[in-house]
Amino acid sequence: MATFLNFSIFIRCRKMCEFKVILNGKVIFEDVIYAKTEGEKIILKNILGALKEVEKCKIVEIDVNSERLTLSSI
Repeated sequence: MATFLNFSIFIRCRKMCEFKVILNGKVIFEDVIYAKTEGEKIILKNILGALKEVEKCKIVEIDVNSERLTLSSI
């Protein structure tokens, strides 16, 4: 029972607000839960804690309904 409950909670949390990050029309990172701008760089972190830094870009759109975070090169 505990295993089913834990799995059920994981599925529910998984459907919250995790973004696909799109740059130049291509998905470059998925399951993103954190994004921070530092100068001309965006720092991204996914649900597993993996980090990705994207240089010379900016955030142009955050669409929660589509779970999409769109970047643009600068």
